[in-house]
Amino acid sequence: MNLYRLPLEIEPLEEGGYLGRSPILPGLNVQGDSIEEVERLAPGVAKAVIEAMQTKGVPLPAQGEEVAPPFHVQLLVPA
Repeated sequence: MNLYRLPLEIEPLEEGGYLGRSPILPGLNVQGDSIEEVERLAPGVAKAVIEAMQTKGVPLPAQGEEVAPPFHVQLLVPA
């Protein structure tokens, strides 16, 4: 399985909750009650968007990148 790194921008919504979007993957929009929920749901939504792009023959955005172990991630930790 190939892994693809994408940026995810998460912002609070006026009505409550949070919205996550990727500036380089159109269609990656994830809404959740918390930042953690958006982070948990985003990979599945991104995978569905990428699979749809591949089915239609649309190339993946050049700004993203394939990654291999070791993986480096940033954690958001309440302090």
